[in-house]
Amino acid sequence: MKRRKLMGYAGAGLVTAFITTLSSESQANAQSSGLSVQWLGHTCFLFTGGGAKILVNPFRTVGCTAKYRPPKVAADLVLISSQLLDEGAVDGLPGNPKLIYEPGVYEFQGIKFQGIAIDHDRKGGKQFGSNTAWSWKQGGINILHLGGAAAPISIEQKILMGRPDVAFIPVGGSAKAYNAQEAKQAVQVLNPKLVIPTHYRTQAADAATCDISPLDDFLTLMQGMTVRRSNGDTISLNPSKLPENGEIQVLSYKF
Repeated sequence: MKRRKLMGYAGAGLVTAFITTLSSESQANAQSSGLSVQWLGHTCFLFTGGGAKILVNPFRTVGCTAKYRPPKVAADLVLISSQLLDEGAVDGLPGNPKLIYEPGVYEFQGIKFQGIAIDHDRKGGKQFGSNTAWSWKQGGINILHLGGAAAPISIEQKILMGRPDVAFIPVGGSAKAYNAQEAKQAVQVLNPKLVIPTHYRTQAADAATCDISPLDDFLTLMQGMTVRRSNGDTISLNPSKLPENGEIQVLSYKF
């Protein structure tokens, strides 16, 4: 019933199949250089490039996301890591975006997406079920968004994930996602060129109900790795200008 309801939100259509034949125009769009990444709060980001707008993990404003603005932005496709309120609130999104929320291989507008199942808790998925990490290439950038991963990355999962150019990794802990130490281990396993931390405590949190830690806990553990702080919520990435040795990029949310 939950799944059926989710599919009906915002008139969202479900992307159901991986189509192996791509048009040359679609391939050119998918491989064009450059990607804009906008942080909308928590684990929610908007990716614009390669002829597509892709929204990941729109949330409901409650608990740790209470004071963020609702991320109701236009997108062609919405990727969801789970059907929890902080990762799968798609009701009220404008337009008629397509929706993917289950592990598997999909194709949309010439872009191939790999959804990889990983536990959403430290109890084998018995508490919060499965989380879907999303891997795809857009604007010439290999992206990995771990959503609310809470379990260590297995060898099989690492093979599917590859080495991302940019990895979006939860760092704030709680029962539903990596804490700082677990996030550090994920960085070591994945060896991404750029790490963008997600799922950490900000001034958006409702102090009484939010149980995640601030970003500094993770950054303290990652001493020795270059940290860059943006003045805004959006950055532009170019595949030819990514750091080879690994850096952390922190985006700013304007309250």
